[in-house]
Amino acid sequence: MKNSKIITALTISHLIIHGSLLGQETVKTTRRTPYKGSYTLNGQIHVNTYGNRENKPITKGFQDYKPSWSKTGNQLVFFRKLVDDPVIAKWKTAIHVINTSGKGLTKLTDGTHTDFNPTWVRNESGRVIWNRKRPGHNSYFVMTTKTTNKPGEERTLTDPVFHTWAYTCLKDGRYLVGTTRPKLGGRGYFLMTDMGEKGKHKFEKIECEYMDKDGILDRISFSPSETKICFEYQKGLNYKFPGRTLYLADFDVKSRTMTNIKAFANAEGKDRWFAYPRFTKDEKAIVFHASPNLYMYYISNGKIMKVSTGQGDYRYPHCQDAPK
Repeated sequence: MKNSKIITALTISHLIIHGSLLGQETVKTTRRTPYKGSYTLNGQIHVNTYGNRENKPITKGFQDYKPSWSKTGNQLVFFRKLVDDPVIAKWKTAIHVINTSGKGLTKLTDGTHTDFNPTWVRNESGRVIWNRKRPGHNSYFVMTTKTTNKPGEERTLTDPVFHTWAYTCLKDGRYLVGTTRPKLGGRGYFLMTDMGEKGKHKFEKIECEYMDKDGILDRISFSPSETKICFEYQKGLNYKFPGRTLYLADFDVKSRTMTNIKAFANAEGKDRWFAYPRFTKDEKAIVFHASPNLYMYYISNGKIMKVSTGQGDYRYPHCQDAPK
């Protein structure tokens, strides 16, 4: 009985601490969910139903990051670290795809570049995009390839001269990017249409209630229906990952406007790493990580539940059939 009371006290203390950090009144204990997804645990990719007991990873031997689940075909695209460095921008990485069963690992880039944050194009099966560092500069440009291509067959999608970072895609073929271009008024967030010629793309500015004027929107993701959007936000323009707040908003594809913007995690901006919000396929919930665990926010009632069950460093969650 005494041990039971101690365990109960520790559990209550754990919930109070996490409730405070998450900016919610309560955070429920770990519970099984109906949602399957992928994530990184201690540098290896796992596929599991959130809230279930931990299983074996589907990758091993390397540090693998940021899996994104395809709309169809049950594939993950991710990047693998091949050359380490204390400065992340100096890593050498390679884009890979793998079946969610753990079979069919395929290398898409040769590993001599700094390639980050791949995702799937929503209007075309088997095509991915990612961000490549411009050699000798602190900027990035967007690349694309087909999963049937070999390393070296990838295509430059945006002009390397101008910093452009791709976040997510729409079913009509447009890409949501952050870019800095004098002709577009400097720094901003845009829907970009690939016109087939490098440097000739069409950029349409996104209205986000002036949040982009004095802060950074990051790790942006559209819901599967493309009527909602979620993202990280930090005040100020100097990148600092801990202390960001996670937001949810309505999104109008035609007017490119965010409305009803509200914080759902870490509204107080406490100094902890909140990141990678991603929708479930039915859009009823958003999974995210708050180091070192995974959590799920339920949109209808505002509740947050811990959905990681093991010990270790959980990061970069994603949901089945719902590319970011």
